[in-house]
Amino acid sequence: MKIVFSPSGEESEIRGVRRVHALLDRLEILPGTVLVIRGDALLTEDEVLSEEDSIEIRSVVSGG
Repeated sequence: MKIVFSPSGEESEIRGVRRVHALLDRLEILPGTVLVIRGDALLTEDEVLSEEDSIEIRSVVSGG
């Protein structure tokens, strides 16, 4: 699957079908720090991903 990291625009390819939580685990990303987006849909941690997917991992920023 193709992964685009926002806002950096960096791209990566990952093989194999996995769930969102397993992908984030493999990438060593804490789930609460990013949004995972496929097309126009925001994905939950238990969503299944396929090799044909193109997803965006967008950093969540908070502050005051």
